[in-house]
Amino acid sequence: MDRSPPEAACRFCDILAGKVGAHFVLDEPHTAAFLDLAPLFPGHVLVVPRAHVETLTDLPRPEVGPYFEAVQRVAAALGPALGAQGTFVGQNNRISQSVPHLHTHVVPRRRKDGLRGFFWPRQRYADEREMEEVAAAIRAEL
Repeated sequence: MDRSPPEAACRFCDILAGKVGAHFVLDEPHTAAFLDLAPLFPGHVLVVPRAHVETLTDLPRPEVGPYFEAVQRVAAALGPALGAQGTFVGQNNRISQSVPHLHTHVVPRRRKDGLRGFFWPRQRYADEREMEEVAAAIRAEL
């Protein structure tokens, strides 16, 4: 049975350790960002914490602010750097997460670039009562 730590098999940890090449756009003590190998558009960047955590909820609370400050700076840079009119910022946590290491996608956007809102079909609540029940459940957990 393999008892090696998860980061031993983590592609992003390998990139951060210099074992796998990447085109870095940000390289800081706690956070890094590099180009996605299969971008939606050129300039699609992945922002990752250097520490191996799988999801946003695993990131220690004191690191959340600095992490999202890095995401914000990358998003702000894409316009001037690439002539983008905006950005899409997205993150999966376990479901559809291709690499089990927290990463945030920052994608440059331009009007009529072909990307249509969210990547999945949206739905409506049955009624106001269902909306209130869902909101109440979330409030209770918070």
